[in-house]
Amino acid sequence: MIAKVIVDVNSKRVDKLFDYSVPEHLESDIVPGQRVVVPFGPRKIQGYVIAVTDNADFDKLKPIIAIQDFIPELTPELIDLSEWMSYSHVSKRIAVLDAMLPNAVKGKYKKIFRLIDDETMPQELTQYFKEAILTLERAQQLEIVPLLKPYIEAGDVVEDIEVSQKYQRKTFVGVKLKHANVDEIISQLRSETQIRAIELIHDAGELTLIELKEEGISNAVVNALVKKGLLEKINIETTRDPYAHKVFFEDKEKALHDEQQHAFDTVMAAIHNNQSETFLLHGITGSGKTEVYLQLIKEVLDKGRDAIVLVPEIALTPQMVNRFKSRFGDEVAVLHSGLSNGERYDEWRKIKMGEARVSVGARSSIFAPFKNIGIIIIDEEHETTYKQEDYPRYHAREIAEWRAKYHHCPLVLGSATPSLESYARAEKGVYTKLEMLTRANKAAMPEMIVANMRDELMQGNRSMFSNVLRDKIQEKIDKGEQVVLFLNRRGHAQFMLCRDCGHVPMCPNCDISLTYHKFTDELKCHYCGYKQPPVNTCPSCDSEHIREMGVGTQKVEEIIYQTFSNAKVIRMDNDTTRKKGAHERLLEQFKNGEANILLGTQMIAKGLDFPNITLVGVLNADTMLNLPDFRSSEKTYQLITQVAGRAGRSDKKGEVVIQTYNPEHYAIQHAVNYDYKAFFKEEMEFRRLGKYPPYFYMIYLNMQHYNLKTVLTESKHIHDILIQHLSPKAYVLGPAPSPIARINNQHRFQILIKFKSEPELLKALNYLDDHYHELFVKDKFSLHIDINPYMMM
Repeated sequence: MIAKVIVDVNSKRVDKLFDYSVPEHLESDIVPGQRVVVPFGPRKIQGYVIAVTDNADFDKLKPIIAIQDFIPELTPELIDLSEWMSYSHVSKRIAVLDAMLPNAVKGKYKKIFRLIDDETMPQELTQYFKEAILTLERAQQLEIVPLLKPYIEAGDVVEDIEVSQKYQRKTFVGVKLKHANVDEIISQLRSETQIRAIELIHDAGELTLIELKEEGISNAVVNALVKKGLLEKINIETTRDPYAHKVFFEDKEKALHDEQQHAFDTVMAAIHNNQSETFLLHGITGSGKTEVYLQLIKEVLDKGRDAIVLVPEIALTPQMVNRFKSRFGDEVAVLHSGLSNGERYDEWRKIKMGEARVSVGARSSIFAPFKNIGIIIIDEEHETTYKQEDYPRYHAREIAEWRAKYHHCPLVLGSATPSLESYARAEKGVYTKLEMLTRANKAAMPEMIVANMRDELMQGNRSMFSNVLRDKIQEKIDKGEQVVLFLNRRGHAQFMLCRDCGHVPMCPNCDISLTYHKFTDELKCHYCGYKQPPVNTCPSCDSEHIREMGVGTQKVEEIIYQTFSNAKVIRMDNDTTRKKGAHERLLEQFKNGEANILLGTQMIAKGLDFPNITLVGVLNADTMLNLPDFRSSEKTYQLITQVAGRAGRSDKKGEVVIQTYNPEHYAIQHAVNYDYKAFFKEEMEFRRLGKYPPYFYMIYLNMQHYNLKTVLTESKHIHDILIQHLSPKAYVLGPAPSPIARINNQHRFQILIKFKSEPELLKALNYLDDHYHELFVKDKFSLHIDINPYMMM
């Protein structure tokens, strides 16, 4: 029997199937999808069994050493999906497999010494070998590596690699009855506590010492029963449940209004017919999309099938988790970056073992190993975080479409501000469009107020706040209501500037200015991580007139306290939410009224549903508009609409103040009027003229090297190869310097391809990826290929 294995080596050169013989004692256990330990060159490594066959390409094969999990980590579907993704997304297959699985199951390699013959070795050395094994790390700590060398040369000690997974299943010490006849056991006892312990263990089958302690049974009582031969100590495996101690408030099923009912019925028809169909659910903020999702999932579960729900990381708030947990209890597995690696591993295992039937999570949970999916839902489908920016560069929507076809089930894409690509497909009939344009609780949409900051400046107002926003904030604070202020920039200041000579402190490794962070009192580069102390005098002209320019959330927090004497601020950005649980804790504090102003970056734009929020302020609506990104207008429209949707979600009237220097821009005008269709029409004309998606597909190639001449020469060579494989209808732009032309001392050039249909393009891209991987190994020249890019900086 032969196993075809992908080895866990991040190299294009070995990214292929290797044949291994299956030892006779493993033949009945080996199946595709398992992780195995295999010899590879002089070492042992982890691999994934892709197929099992009777035919091999070579006569002499190395045998598989061990099977790491008897229940496969990869389903047959995920194995097929990995092959498709590897080619269509120009990625190494091992990188795709790694992306599919939680970090905990990836290989952990440890150098060890294995004792073969202890008769020749003195006891002062053998004492360090535990079960004939000593790790290199421990041997180095003991400073005995030189002493082991003669025994290694004689073959009495063998150097080896131990392969394990990064995180082990969590176990607790527990006990079980040693004999089945409980009455006979109890008859031997006089202590009431011991009798009660036996009865508890008999009823449960087995209990941990912690559980017994909670019942008033001490370790001394347990040890006495073990000594009498009545109990046996065992290791009991438990799962790390991140929500075990949380109380979920009841979330009753709500009656659907007409638009909700129509959406529900339409999707249900596809569920009943086992039909793969993609629906775009365009529902305004507060229209009740989540309630439709919940009721669809209930129907799917009743049919014995499973459900995947994708939610942007920043929208995975306690409120969202509560709704799903309240409806479906322990059948819900939650997967997001806020969990520890061990917790994520256990949530994943719940799905794998069939203990959970609904997964709610961020982008990577699209790979949840369900075997019978009945519906896939992507909430806030327009969010750019559904696109992975590292290898493999996939979009969760593309993977969801593939899996929905595989399982013959519907895919629901929900958003108040759909991506232009999705809405265009719905307009053409590729997707089925469903609309919910009224709020579920009949609440009115918040009133939009535009503050023209050019006028404010002409009137002498140079502060962060327009007069109207300042007055509105004070009014809401005085009424005991809450305010949300949005600024899409963390840090204290955007950059520092010498007002005499114009010098700006730059990162020495990147072509980008340093950002000032007051909390840590340092200048930081957000690209390579470089940091330095702030400067008090200009390094260029020695002037003392150097100051912070632009504002970040830290600076705005300072200004709020200076402006509003009774303000209590909670700031939410990457700096304040780094610690585990911080995001949830800050939102809980705001919900409980511990602050009257919530100031934050993009993470506060979603998932907030607090009845006391009556004012939202967008401090600078132009931030996105000024980026060199063809999606900048779309992102601006989406952000304004999404942030505005946080206000007035109950019986209190909501207001939104949008501060801008470009009040006439169509993205802002249409957002103020809640007119998505008008925005779509105007933006599509811009896309048509610029030959941008959805009219054209795009592929982005980024080339990097420490030597400017090398990167320019190779970029031109790549351009020439592409031209040979493309039709005259395709557009190849570049090579040209990237907008940020140097990061971490690497010069960066880019090529952009625009096309409608190019059958030979994927073949050419995979060829380039193979060829330049070899050059990277030799000369550190790197080529990054991104299909349908979102980031082109």
